[in-house]
Amino acid sequence: MTADPSGRHDLHCHLDGSVRPATIAELAREQGIELDRPVADLVTAPPDCGSLTRYLTYIDLPLRVLQTPGALRRAARELVEDWSADGVVHGEARFAPQLHGQYGMTPDEAVSAVAAGLAEGRAATGVRTALLLCCLRHQTPEESLAVAETAVRHRDVVSGLDLAGDERLYPGAPHRPAFELAHRAGLPCTVHAGEAAGAASVWEAIEVLGARRIGHGVRCVEDDALLERLRRDRITLEMCPISNAQTGAVAGLAAHPADRLLAAGLAVTIGTDARTTSATSLEREFAALRRTAGWTAEQERLVQEHAAAGAFGPATT
Repeated sequence: MTADPSGRHDLHCHLDGSVRPATIAELAREQGIELDRPVADLVTAPPDCGSLTRYLTYIDLPLRVLQTPGALRRAARELVEDWSADGVVHGEARFAPQLHGQYGMTPDEAVSAVAAGLAEGRAATGVRTALLLCCLRHQTPEESLAVAETAVRHRDVVSGLDLAGDERLYPGAPHRPAFELAHRAGLPCTVHAGEAAGAASVWEAIEVLGARRIGHGVRCVEDDALLERLRRDRITLEMCPISNAQTGAVAGLAAHPADRLLAAGLAVTIGTDARTTSATSLEREFAALRRTAGWTAEQERLVQEHAAAGAFGPATT
């Protein structure tokens, strides 16, 4: 799908990492969840987490409160409102429906709740939205296949399939059946790779799982042949500079490869990853690139053209 390149696009945004802290606090109170610290301390990661594993612990509390259809619907609606305030014209929310069954909610019910919230936000703001479902590397191939089957059942509202998690600890190849099902159904795929692990994980995402987009991909710079493949096939890189620095995927914002990869002709895009976990927005991401890499309106224009060309959705308008 080619979207309008005239506004900002957020192609890499995890719903559970983007719930407003005030909403998390309110949902926790309603659900009788006692917090031993201010909610901001529990859901916002420090500038230097040292690892993706530690970064992900800051999503534990949001997941605890997002175990009902009403909570998921509200979080999705508010995310669209936050995108609108950030100047986003097209936002793609991703989440793992299999993580929301603590009180018996089925994956189908979770998908319907998020889709309804996105639709409410879309109607109120005019922001175009898309929904991606996440398979998880640490889960079994059978669990991932079930996620893909859920995505296909909800093809009217689901625009893509993702594989998330720590690629340093868990390979992607075992999840191939899920991605083969998505391909047969015409559902485009993105894969987190080249973040916690090196260039080999990106090759795996492309050649084994058939990814059209790569989540993060910062370590693709380790392999010139891979860079040429990414450039030749116009495989979109979903880069999230602030979280990449937090997780240690790059040594710091000044070391982020987005600038040189963009200059080299790769399809670089900029996303937020987890707006709450990283206390970020697209404006903050671009401000960081202006400050550390001297980006101007021209680089942002190129990034938005790439994002528009690489967009997966919406499945419905």
